[in-house]
Formats: sequence, structure tokens, C-alpha cells
Amino acid sequence: MKQMNGFGDDAARWQAVVQRDHHADGVFYFSVQSTGVYCRPSCAARLALRKNVRFHATWADAERAGFRPCKRCKPTQAPLGEQHAALVAQACRQMEQSEQPPSLQALAQTAGISAFHFHRVFKAFTGVTPKAYADAHRAKRMREELPHSTTVTNAIYQAGFNSSGRFYAKSSALLGMKPKEFRAGGKNACIRFAVRECWLGSVLVAATEKGICAILLGDDPAALARDLQDRFPRAEIAGGGEQFEKTLAGVIATLESPTQEFNLPLDVRGTAFQQRVWQALRQIPVGTTASYAGVAEKIGSPKSVRAVAGACAANALAVVIPCHRVVRGDGGLSGYRWGVERKRALLKREGGSDDAKPSI
Repeated sequence: MKQMNGFGDDAARWQAVVQRDHHADGVFYFSVQSTGVYCRPSCAARLALRKNVRFHATWADAERAGFRPCKRCKPTQAPLGEQHAALVAQACRQMEQSEQPPSLQALAQTAGISAFHFHRVFKAFTGVTPKAYADAHRAKRMREELPHSTTVTNAIYQAGFNSSGRFYAKSSALLGMKPKEFRAGGKNACIRFAVRECWLGSVLVAATEKGICAILLGDDPAALARDLQDRFPRAEIAGGGEQFEKTLAGVIATLESPTQEFNLPLDVRGTAFQQRVWQALRQIPVGTTASYAGVAEKIGSPKSVRAVAGACAANALAVVIPCHRVVRGDGGLSGYRWGVERKRALLKREGGSDDAKPSI
């Protein structure tokens, strides 16, 4: 049980009741003398007169004082946020364990709330709709099934797609290439690349027909080339040639001057959650930083701080997706895939101060 003194004094507690502050739920309870009931601070019932309100550290204290629980906010149950979190977790497990994605109505019925309310609660906690979550999970299953299945068709149905036509309509978005190419480790896919030196050291730029798929930084050009090869062991990886020079020049220009707008097409591959994180990173203004917790809040998943850090580490598009602008809450620069010194240099280049404490 949380400590009641987390809300200072009776004035602060009363303000929490007036604002129906759900953060105070479980911290204290209040009773209303005129009705004989006690509530959680976020109760949506009509506000009582201050003179009739008393505060209690626990619901048991309120009952010992002779009050009965409110039928509306049900103060003896877990706080509403925890109840919703449990419903969302249950729905995620239901989608992950079902051969076919359950309908919104089926998920809501299991949760015991209306479809409209369930949809709103799910998106508030995960940042994506139930359909987007189910699609992302099926895409993940598809990526896992393809390398081991005897045929692409078998993998399609094992992943939960009820028709091959529906899958093929989305295959490029799900896999970044044709299913047979993905299953073959990138066989027949053409990835062009080039390595140049810049002020950050060696930079490898690679692109598919859709757009730039990797911008890798390091000290050893050969190691960068091996990294790209490991990602697509059976792809056709070729030198960029003259036509690739414009793409390469655009990336180098961005590395040299990160304040300029980047307009080249990208081929960004990742899970639905990673995509949300990377999109949020691209919205961090040049010269500012954000904390991992701040990014988690921005995408609507405040409890996903570690997952945000994992998405930053999985980013393969250095600088263009600016994971270097994400720092610890105390301003620490740990956790950069291409080295802390490069992270520090990039922030300095962008006009940030030596104090990297997050501004967002």
C-alpha cells in the first residue's frame, strides 16, 4: 500500500479529489459523511462538499470508521488503471495465442466492456489499435515461420492469415521484400551499398529499391560490410555505382549538417512498436534531447521505457533516425549503438550544450 503522505496534507488531498486525480488512487481514500460511503480519489461521482469529506490512509480505515464502499468507483478493487492494464495484457495474450486474430467484439466481450471502450483503453495503453497489434504479431510469426516452413503457403497459414491473397497484399510492408526472398535470407533481393569516410569515421549506406535501409557507423569499413552481409546472407549485395552517388551524398550531407532537411526515401524495417518509437525520434528537434521515459510517454506507453531503449539499440539508420538524441533522465549518454563518443560529438554538432539533460 502506498503511503498517504505522498499527497502532503489535507489541502493537497482535497485538490486531488477535486481534479479526480487517478495518480492518487491507492494513496488515500476519502469518505463523505452525508452519504456514508467512501471512494477512491478519482471517483466520477458528484463532488461532495468539503465540510463533509474525511481522508483515510486505507479503505480498511474508512470501513472501521463506519463507511461503506462506493458502488461506482469500487474502492476495494484494484485502481482503474491497473484493471485496464490487466485487461490489455489479457487481450494481447488472447491475440498471440489464437490461430486467427479475434474480432474486436470478441476481445471486448472477454474484457467485459463495450467494443468502443475496449478499443479506446487498448490504444491508450499500447499506442496502437487492437488490429495493428494483431497485424504486427502475425507479421512477427510470419518472419519466424518462413525460414523453417516447407512452403510459403504453409507459413502464411501458420502465421494466422486466413487467405494467401490477404497476406500477399501486405507482404512488402510486413517483410520489406517478397516472401520467397525473405525465406531465402534475402535471395534475389538487390541491396546496393557504399562506404565513405566522414567526420564520424567510416559510414556505410545501403539501399533497396524502396529506399535507404541502413546507415552504419564505425571504424572498420570491412566490419560494416560484414554487418550488412549478415543481415541478408543470401541477398545480392553490390557496390552502389555512379547512380548511388546521389543517395550517398545526401546521407553524408546530413551527417555533416544535421540541421538540414532529409528528403531521401527510407526502407525502415521493424516491429510495430519499433516503428512508433523511431517515428517519435524523428520528431525530436535538432539541438534538443529526450529521455527514454519521455519517448515512452510520447508514444502512449509510459511503462515501456526498457522497450524504447531496445528500439533505439535496434535502429540501423544512424542520425536520420536520431536515437543519439535520447539520453538518460540524468543526462547520461550511455546506450548508443555506435559509441558514446559519437553520440556526444553528434549532440555537440547539433548545437546542444555539454549538459545533455533531456529537454523533452
